[in-house]
Amino acid sequence: MGSGDGPLLRWAADLRNLRDKAGSPGYRELARRTHYSTAALSGAAGGRKLPSLAVALAYVQACDGDTAAWERRWREVAAELAEPAPRSAEGEQAAPYVGLSAFQIEDADRFFGRDQLVEQVRARVFDSRFTAVVGASGAGKTSLLRAGLLPAIAEHAWPVSVMTPKAHPIEECALTLSALTGATPTLLVADLAADTRAVHRLVRQGLADHPAEADLVLVVDQFEEIFTLCTDPGERSRFLDLLVTATTADGSRLRVVLGVRADFYGHCSRYPHLVQVLQQAQVLVGSMTTPELREVITRPASLAGLSVESALQATLCAEADGRIGVLPLVSHALRETWHRRRGNALTLAGYHESGGIAGAIAHTAETTYIALTETQQRWARQLFLRLVALGEGTEDTKRRLGRGELDLEHDDAVAVLDQLAQARLITLDHDGIEIAHEALIRHWPRLAGWLTQDREGLRTHRQLTDATTVWEGLDRDPGALYRGTRLAIARDWSDSAPDRLTARERAFLHACLDAEAGERAATQRRSRRLRQLVALLAVLFLLAVTTTVYAVHTRTATAEQRNAAIAKNVAVEAIELFRTNQDLAAQLSLTAHRLAPTAETRDSLISTLATTLINQPHEIYSVDFSPDGRVLATASGDHTVRLWDVTGPRIPDELASIPNATSTVFGVDFDPRGHLLATANGDNVVRLWDITDPRHPIELAAIPNANNAVYGVTFSPDGRTLATTSFAGTVRLSDVTDPRRPTELTTLTGHTSVVYSAAFSPDGRTLATAGEDQTARIWNITEPRRPIQLAALTAHTGSAVYGVAVSPDGRMLATAGNDNTARLWDITDPRVPAELATLTGHTSGLFGVDFSPDGRTLATSGGTTARIWNITDPRHPAEQTVITGHITGVWSVSFSPDGRALSTSGWDRTARITPTDTDELIARACDHIRTRLTPTEWNRYFPAITYDPPCPPR
Repeated sequence: MGSGDGPLLRWAADLRNLRDKAGSPGYRELARRTHYSTAALSGAAGGRKLPSLAVALAYVQACDGDTAAWERRWREVAAELAEPAPRSAEGEQAAPYVGLSAFQIEDADRFFGRDQLVEQVRARVFDSRFTAVVGASGAGKTSLLRAGLLPAIAEHAWPVSVMTPKAHPIEECALTLSALTGATPTLLVADLAADTRAVHRLVRQGLADHPAEADLVLVVDQFEEIFTLCTDPGERSRFLDLLVTATTADGSRLRVVLGVRADFYGHCSRYPHLVQVLQQAQVLVGSMTTPELREVITRPASLAGLSVESALQATLCAEADGRIGVLPLVSHALRETWHRRRGNALTLAGYHESGGIAGAIAHTAETTYIALTETQQRWARQLFLRLVALGEGTEDTKRRLGRGELDLEHDDAVAVLDQLAQARLITLDHDGIEIAHEALIRHWPRLAGWLTQDREGLRTHRQLTDATTVWEGLDRDPGALYRGTRLAIARDWSDSAPDRLTARERAFLHACLDAEAGERAATQRRSRRLRQLVALLAVLFLLAVTTTVYAVHTRTATAEQRNAAIAKNVAVEAIELFRTNQDLAAQLSLTAHRLAPTAETRDSLISTLATTLINQPHEIYSVDFSPDGRVLATASGDHTVRLWDVTGPRIPDELASIPNATSTVFGVDFDPRGHLLATANGDNVVRLWDITDPRHPIELAAIPNANNAVYGVTFSPDGRTLATTSFAGTVRLSDVTDPRRPTELTTLTGHTSVVYSAAFSPDGRTLATAGEDQTARIWNITEPRRPIQLAALTAHTGSAVYGVAVSPDGRMLATAGNDNTARLWDITDPRVPAELATLTGHTSGLFGVDFSPDGRTLATSGGTTARIWNITDPRHPAEQTVITGHITGVWSVSFSPDGRALSTSGWDRTARITPTDTDELIARACDHIRTRLTPTEWNRYFPAITYDPPCPPR
């Protein structure tokens, strides 16, 4: 049990302990002694509901227990279960989970799972004056700072101020310091803009009445906003100078804590003075361990007098384990499950009804959106598009929106804001609106579709909105109006989307058009005068010829620079377009690579030329080719295994969908003959299927795995043995010679936590396993019923090992870890493995690893990329290809039997098959193009470049 298990689970556990002390009599024997059914007695100790007093006392008496003591215990548990959960001020029962919203300081009593990290940050703050707390979006940085760090600092009676930079960080800093000093924010803004020592001086003045050892702790949450929302480089640099100066000056009484998203941490390196103070003061917020996840799941429920079903705990931990940025989704899914609770219990059935981790937020958003009227839906769409800051080489992020940017005079606008806020999709305050969490951007398909439908149009609209704000801030100065190309682009876009402009934006655009008309008239007058000067131009002809040579040279250099910039941008956009328009994406990548043949455009080209793209409703955990390479199996979070015919071109045919009605399917594997398929399921069962006819799979057997979800399955090379890995930290070997009657051979118990994967050696005598306990292990299974552990590999220090693979010749082992590396090992003598090389390059934890059939290349997956390595010399591996098509985490990789293709899958709900011969792939890129790039499309992506499509007409 976890520390958050409720009274009902503790009762059930103690009842089972009583039976153990009585010699563990079978339930049939207990039924004979008590005259109650075996179902009633097993249910009494099952922990799902409290049994009747009569059944409970009969159970205790049959196990020689103290009936009087147990009767008192039963009444105490019954009373505790009957207590109402905490209620809000309005009388409604308060949810124990905060959902998508970040924890605030008032939520500290229900903030769990981060004790060790809170202490690490607290210690860092007291040791250093400048600390950066770095983590992916959704990793829990804001909650850690507000509900974890602030209460810890408060114990020392130090003053604390919290701010977010927003669009004008100096103004926000002035507002924050005004509360400390009592000065007016307007005066402070002028002071901060004029003197880099202003913050240092103001903090010392504000702390004059505090003890000398007390410092002000300034928490700058969502620090990345200085890059996404602040458009003035000068203000950004000034703000950083103020913070660095105030923490490094003699007599400093300020300590700064930055909360910054990991994908923006690289932006900090552009400021040398910031780099200097951050060198030794960084805390990385990673994914939670399984025990920490259990605390997050169970402790808030226990405090509210609720219990969390064990099956729900196991499912949540399995689906969230190792995923960066999943915490708000877990909290939201738990909040939605709480709404569907059964009495005082949060159940797995309620969790599935809510849509699960990825589906709960999408379900909430979609349900709220559909409930709006048609007019309100149009307004809601415009609102959400304004609330997203489009990424430039990074993921899209949320954008804080000032109320002045919207037309709020309509009743529909107010109604939409209220309904979205009640659903906790947005947060409102007196002057601004923002999305509750960026998880909504990634997991609501409707919003993702809006964002990809016309990204260029969204950028045009955002630029128009910013220009309107600047124009109004300059008292409608004509010099701030659009002219030329910018005005033409804005006018064309507004003509196609007139209902998306606010009144202030329309006023700005009309002023631009009026100014253009006036300038055009003035230009015509000047033209008449210029014609009179034609004679003079003839005299200057010789000078013009001389300068032309220089101009041509300059224009060529400028064109090359322009082409490189355009190619870089188009390469990124092509990857995003691949999901919706493969022909367009491939031709854009080809043209970009032709304009600027760089590694970046080549990777984009390879990613958009993948010959097969599979889309499913949920994340795809595992992929595997059949031995003949004609069928691909995918295991998915939508509770299915699907079989695909991948012999044709780009779009595969679905042959069959194998349902698993109750839980996620984590793993899948074909036997060496291709007649059997094994599936690993979150409902604690391994299933074997006859796929002789892949269009009509037949279930042959179901192998139970006690009460633990199964992560992975793999057949031995002779197909007679099946290895399964589980959430319980065990590996089970089963004899499947007769697949209709599998028998258990043994259970390997060396790991101390979740085992993610296993791999046989080619001769079937050795097994390698990888687990959460930060080790990979090697076993001798020559005699499967008496396995022997040969070695434990611990090089992936401090991180889980997710993937493991053995080379075709059996001499090498590859491991993939959460420390962003893969490692190669010489296992010629498996008792003494020797590390050959460490493969670096991924920027996130690695999940999958696979050798090519010839053993000359290795594929790894992690973050948003898969990479192919040349390991001809295993001591000096070289990166060969980066596959960048996926938009979120890539979970698994699998080579085809002939090694000519690589399949990848991940959290973006897609599987891709990419040929490994990239030179041939590029040479034949136009073979599958059906619709040629049009002049309109060309001009949109390659302005000012002569129309020259890469593929000939068909």
